[in-house]
Amino acid sequence: MEFETNIKTYLKELMAIPSPTGYHGEVMTYIKTELSRLGIAYKETNKGAVLATLPGKEPQGRLFSAHVDTLGGMVKSVKSKGSLEFTLIGGYMYNTLESENCEVRTGSGKLISGTVQTTMPSVHIDGNNARTLERNQEHMEIILDERVENAEDVAKLGIRVGDFVFMDPKLRILDNGFIKSRYLDDKASVAILLEAMAILRDKPRTKTLHFFISNYEEVGHGAKAALPDNLLEFIAVDMGAPGNQQNSSEFKVNICAKDSSGPYDYALRQALENLCEKENIPYATDIYPYYGSDASAALGAGHDLITGLIGPGVFASHGYERTHMDSMKATLDLVVAYAQEP
Repeated sequence: MEFETNIKTYLKELMAIPSPTGYHGEVMTYIKTELSRLGIAYKETNKGAVLATLPGKEPQGRLFSAHVDTLGGMVKSVKSKGSLEFTLIGGYMYNTLESENCEVRTGSGKLISGTVQTTMPSVHIDGNNARTLERNQEHMEIILDERVENAEDVAKLGIRVGDFVFMDPKLRILDNGFIKSRYLDDKASVAILLEAMAILRDKPRTKTLHFFISNYEEVGHGAKAALPDNLLEFIAVDMGAPGNQQNSSEFKVNICAKDSSGPYDYALRQALENLCEKENIPYATDIYPYYGSDASAALGAGHDLITGLIGPGVFASHGYERTHMDSMKATLDLVVAYAQEP
């Protein structure tokens, strides 16, 4: 199907471009190039986000957002033995990074290969302590794939405090529809919105449609500013979170009733649910206790908006994540259907 081909292409291209929060230049160039190819007007905000617009008969606007920034790391210090202490960007769990391949980007743009390890990586040396060591910043480090024995050797490579660390996303797209990768939160939704814009650009619409590609969501202020005038509705397209005691699904579009910021607009949620039932779009409604979105960030900044949150089901969020093409399709179908509602 054309949808699957396009989504797979978008995912492969997006995942190939590192974009931890604060390092967004390359991925935003990709977004702008794709929008230009599609013939969709956009502007770039001072903060580096991209706002694309499809004008409607009415100036009153409906906005869909997705964030292209991801989790990542940054060099905190260079140790005397030539390994690196690193600090996290966003809400990683350190244990999910153990033994992960990574690259350190120097200020000159050179990429240095490395591996995330604990400071006790071998049971043959550290015995059971290697198993029980707490996985935290103090006990995790990056071992460079270079002949380095001290901090001076690392400096010669051009590595400095503040350099970004890119974790390998390990994208796998399986023939049975499953998709595994880091950063499906939220590059899966970015792929969905790019495909949605391609579908909607030539369709009649009443409301003006905006698509906000955010670049600081993982640190909480992605959509706090630079929203368009005449905006009424803000729908964040971000991951649903299947898991223990959750109602979300990897095979449906997930509609959030409430997260850590409080309830989303009830009438909008009902409209989305009713549209799913009308159009036979598989959906699940859920509550996320440890979650916030760009829509809630916009409300927190004082914007007077009707807000909602939908998205594909992403299992093992902020780890090595998984979703399914059925969930991607259901989310796309809901975005496209609701975008055309009066």
